[in-house]
Amino acid sequence: MIIAIISAGGYAGIAALMAIESACIPIPSEVIMPFAGYLASTGRFNLILVATAGAIGCNIGSAFAYEIGARGGRSLVERYGRFILMDQAELAAVDHFFQRFGSPAILIGRLLPVIRTFIALPAGIARMKRSTFHIYTFIGSWPWCFALAYIGLKLGQKWDNDPALRAILHRADLGIAALIALAVIWFIWHRLRRRA
Repeated sequence: MIIAIISAGGYAGIAALMAIESACIPIPSEVIMPFAGYLASTGRFNLILVATAGAIGCNIGSAFAYEIGARGGRSLVERYGRFILMDQAELAAVDHFFQRFGSPAILIGRLLPVIRTFIALPAGIARMKRSTFHIYTFIGSWPWCFALAYIGLKLGQKWDNDPALRAILHRADLGIAALIALAVIWFIWHRLRRRA
């Protein structure tokens, strides 16, 4: 699905997927951005524009999460966090991170897995100034998006220049797909089990 959206939607598809990820729905940017970087290696995309589209998407999705925090407050997040597979421990960790670092937590948090997905909620709860929030979100997201896309770009270049790597990955395709599916199933099962 991720590959199809990026292939069909181009830069807008990248932005849309990163917006979903930043709206606290756990679609991993670690899959989205490297694939976009791979397409940059084929000449379809520009690496700088890929990173910029990703960062814009982060801003769009984060605005949604920010408003949930600002309008609904902690009680809304605590009540409905389970629908995005966010538990109380994660909310507490992200909230503690924000309280400890204040506004710069947005910059730092955008470079950290898990925290980056949920950092907009405590910013909204604290009613951080929106303009500062969006500036920090973009500045913090862009290097993350660029780094992941760059990895995809380099792997794509190696894919084209190294027939041995291509052969190994072709043989491993089914195993990699199975591992990703198992990881997603385990993640969801683990979250649901912790709530039971």
